Amino acid sequence: MDTNGKRLRLLFPDVHGLERGKYLFGDVAESGHAAFCIGVYPLTHDREILPVPKTQFDVGLPDIDVHLDRDSLRHSWEPETVIGIGDARFKGEPVPIDPRHVLRQAVDAWRAIGLEPQISFELEFYLMEPDGGGGWRPVSLPGHRVYGTGTSIDPTGCVDTMVATALECGFPVESWGSEYDESAFEVNIRYGDAIPAADDAFVFRLLIREIAEHHGKLATFIGRPMNDRGGSGMHVNFSFRREDGSNAFHDPNDPDGLSDLARRCIAGVLEHHAGMAAILAPHVNAYKRLQPDMLNGYWANWGHDDRSVTMRVPPARGENTRLEQRTADAAANPYLVGAAVLHAARLGVEGELELKPPQPVSEDPDTDVRIPANLAVALDELNADEQLVQAIGPELVEAFTILKRGEWERYVAAVEDTSTTDVSDWELRYYMPYH
Repeated sequence: MDTNGKRLRLLFPDVHGLERGKYLFGDVAESGHAAFCIGVYPLTHDREILPVPKTQFDVGLPDIDVHLDRDSLRHSWEPETVIGIGDARFKGEPVPIDPRHVLRQAVDAWRAIGLEPQISFELEFYLMEPDGGGGWRPVSLPGHRVYGTGTSIDPTGCVDTMVATALECGFPVESWGSEYDESAFEVNIRYGDAIPAADDAFVFRLLIREIAEHHGKLATFIGRPMNDRGGSGMHVNFSFRREDGSNAFHDPNDPDGLSDLARRCIAGVLEHHAGMAAILAPHVNAYKRLQPDMLNGYWANWGHDDRSVTMRVPPARGENTRLEQRTADAAANPYLVGAAVLHAARLGVEGELELKPPQPVSEDPDTDVRIPANLAVALDELNADEQLVQAIGPELVEAFTILKRGEWERYVAAVEDTSTTDVSDWELRYYMPYH
């Protein structure tokens, strides 16, 4: 695909997972690259430049060049527009904290041993409407039911329009439907190679939010926007394809149909459960969702077709064998989430970690390892996990930590009790306009 005379909406992800970009026209659109100030990387949501090394005043706020990955081009939901994602470079070299580059490094580590990561992201969100007082409330759906379809869960056709538009734009949507709580929805996008899959999740969230806005509504992916309802996750389903195209997680001779590779991947992800939490749950609000007994990947445990655990092994076998990591927040950066999961799994394989027996269904958790209590503690756990830091990249972890500690400091200054699991007005004001 090419721009074919249309304007190009060139995007790239920042550390938060927010889209940055420009509209390009004519020969500039055809060239597929544009300059941006490197100062987008140390920006907080409220546009303060934090002291992330080599990205701000210490280097004079120079330009980076973002080069379109033409394989990412797709038709846009905006008229006469194509949309594509670029890779950020500084003086010809990849920007170490470009999330797409970080994911590519995680993929390359698996390719070095002859395996191609396959990922799909399940995205959940809430649909909100104006509350008449300048805020937002969940859309009213008296006939809502879990696994609902049709007008009972989408009377205005807003969500149906979102999905139909996504299909027209080339997203490989497999299904959509209502979640357990009223006004909550889930969309499943078909698995694919890791970077295109993360691109799909990154752009799909933007499409959902912009279509909602056209309907006078707001779609939010933040972990838990309301105290009286559950949260929104981004479940990561992954497997590995061998060079002959077969699924490396399947072993027909194993009683459970799982290969040693699959078991060591589970062990690796559980080993780094606390360390990777900040990447998978990167906002203050995310920890209001990550509580015991909320089916969200709180404990470092696993099981067969068990939604109460962190690492679920779905029942499909053969070429559909996969693992599902259930912790990630729907508003997390899909590139960094994918990188963290792939690296943790690889560390389990390289370390030949032994996997404990699965969590018995309906019993108390069989581990004391859990998600950290809040974002501040999660950042401490991330920086203490030296293996994971080296795998993801020290420069990325440093930048991420500085930005997220800035969020935590804002939260501490705004609320009286930082230990509460209640969602504060500050979280809604700070996160919902962006996520």
